[in-house]
Amino acid sequence: MSEVDNRLVMDQPVERNLLDRGKQGVVGKGLDRVDGPLKVTGRARYSYEEPVENVAYGIVLTSEIGHGRIAGIDAETARAAPGVIAVIVDHPLLPSDGASGTALPRTLPQIENYGQAIGILVAETLEAARSAAHLVRVEYRPEPGRFDMMAHIDELEHEPPTRLVPDQHKGDLDAALAESAIVFDATYTTPFHLPVALEPHAAIAIWTGDKVEIHSSLQLLKGSLAAISASLQLDPANVRILSPYIGGGFGGKTGVGPETVLAAIAAREIGRPVKVAVTRRQTAHLVHHRCDTRQRIRIGCTADGNILAIGHESIVTQKKDRIFIEPVSIGSFGLYAGDARRFTQSVVRLDLPQASAVRAPGEAVGMLTLETAMDELAEQLGLDPIEFRKRNEPAQNPLRGVPFSTRRLIECYDEGARRFGWDQRNPVPGETRDGEWLVGMGMAAAVRNNLLVESQARVRLTPEGRAIVETDMTDIGTGTYTILAQIAGEMLGLPLDRVEIRLGDTDFPHAAGSGGSFGAAASGSSVALACEEIIGRLAALMDATPEQLTLQDGIATARNRRKPLAELLDGKAMEALGTIQQGKNGQAFSQASYGAQFAEVAVNGVTGETRVRRLLGVFDCGRILNAKTARSQAVGGMIWGLSYALHEEAVVDTRSGAFVTRDLAEYHVAANADVPQIEAYFLDATDPYANPLGVKGIGELTVGGTGAAIANAIYNACGVRAREFPLTLDRLLQGLPPV
Repeated sequence: MSEVDNRLVMDQPVERNLLDRGKQGVVGKGLDRVDGPLKVTGRARYSYEEPVENVAYGIVLTSEIGHGRIAGIDAETARAAPGVIAVIVDHPLLPSDGASGTALPRTLPQIENYGQAIGILVAETLEAARSAAHLVRVEYRPEPGRFDMMAHIDELEHEPPTRLVPDQHKGDLDAALAESAIVFDATYTTPFHLPVALEPHAAIAIWTGDKVEIHSSLQLLKGSLAAISASLQLDPANVRILSPYIGGGFGGKTGVGPETVLAAIAAREIGRPVKVAVTRRQTAHLVHHRCDTRQRIRIGCTADGNILAIGHESIVTQKKDRIFIEPVSIGSFGLYAGDARRFTQSVVRLDLPQASAVRAPGEAVGMLTLETAMDELAEQLGLDPIEFRKRNEPAQNPLRGVPFSTRRLIECYDEGARRFGWDQRNPVPGETRDGEWLVGMGMAAAVRNNLLVESQARVRLTPEGRAIVETDMTDIGTGTYTILAQIAGEMLGLPLDRVEIRLGDTDFPHAAGSGGSFGAAASGSSVALACEEIIGRLAALMDATPEQLTLQDGIATARNRRKPLAELLDGKAMEALGTIQQGKNGQAFSQASYGAQFAEVAVNGVTGETRVRRLLGVFDCGRILNAKTARSQAVGGMIWGLSYALHEEAVVDTRSGAFVTRDLAEYHVAANADVPQIEAYFLDATDPYANPLGVKGIGELTVGGTGAAIANAIYNACGVRAREFPLTLDRLLQGLPPV
């Protein structure tokens, strides 16, 4: 039977959740990952590990100045070194500015940032390539560069022409603030952040005639296919990308890095496969980062704590000509009430590597500061932080004036407070002690806008009654293999050992990819829609309607008849496509995931060291597909939020434009000893406006409120408010009370 595309555009609420018809009982349970055995035994290969015969090894050559031009390159000594196959520094398709995109002629390239890719050296072994790379001599013509936001604040672009989120205005903020009984006005700063995935950014390129097969660690394959094809000046039909397993991405692998394009160029030049891995120290400059921010938050309210006006105005940095502007205030848009509202983003252009989306773009840094400000204002008003937030819970989106699809934030507050023991909190800072440690509690709200991106999947029911799911969706460690197997198994009535999931291949139907917390909803919906089409065909074979058909354990039952699927299919396969698209619901309703997060910390009264003792979060994320992978996402996000609050800070040498914290010895991330016991709970209820499964994003939601909860707990512990993140001990010491 021919393949049919079951397409759904989300223009209306879903009357019946697609998963409700299933009887297999696998959705929602905390099942182990189906790819877990492959990963723990080393059989799940990452891009650099793919076995390829006759492969050569490439090293990316990078610039050692922050701005200027290349006057000349002497590569002859390197070319003569043992094992060297080629040194490519003048190929016309080399990326002109260190990033992939449309290829440009390149003879004396402009150096736009420190660590920019300027070529590739290829050798027989990795060791030979590393050694010879040091022999390439580059003569530069340095020029003055812009490397510091505050040094160039007078060059501020107040309304960048292209932004992920435009500025938002409602009412007269200044007038409303002037009329407010209480006005809060403070400025917070956050530093540069790096997405330091455990698996390196790597690629292998293999040419067969005019076609290239690329194994690379990429989150969004559809967009990557377009970027790589353009960079290599190829028809997309001649490019195949494979990325079945990814060892973490965090946004850093949403774009195509220079290693991928360079591997393809080198492989074609030398006539054999080439593999390239970006070193940890190169990652800081060859992979995009989250920019630094300067955020002014103003909130005006009545004497009893009703918000009248809220402004969240941010300054961020970005490379020239790049369109991504960190949407710092996006989480603030609809979180709290207030008729007068202003949310703006301004940019200072710097000669640094490009900034782009790192896990929870906008909310990760915007919620960190907004929720700290809300705690400060609650303190000023003499209100409990939860009570202050409840008083300002809006009935509808206060900026757009549209209803919420679902919003259970108050339930998150109440359930979190009950589980955490919030009633035991001493509201007076510095009064709870444990020896030389000052102990405090804090909380914060969390929000993450819910997105639905077009996605497609193919489901094939084999004559033996097994299901094969194919989509170029990726799994970056979030559990995509598992939840898609659960969805297909639930709908088709199959045990998970009879469901095979195939991901990460651009020969498969194009999916949304992994990013923006939209992966599970988009790819899961497309799989479910394909299964729905197959269910309809199976029902017809049973002379029944889909509503009369029950599928369980590989048996079809309808109208008092039972048949194994293999018998019902009678030697024929059945195949269908499923496609999900956003429709009118995206504008007609305000869609988001919500949460409340709680922290208990201890601050050493002598050293200023902070230790997080407890973290707890309660989240409203729609339907939970797998309790175990959902909790894993929440815990991982909360660990990262802790890391942002206390550790992570990428430091730029403002003389050279180089990140000096470019390895894990200097760029500190939360380690095992920093992380306490973490509790994560979910209010499991569907959102019928979001998608046919009723699910919403989890992964990025749980980052946002954690850092602010920790910052607020630090204040409750010791009475110190630091508005410059991360909250390292040097920023707390001077304000600590005597022990």
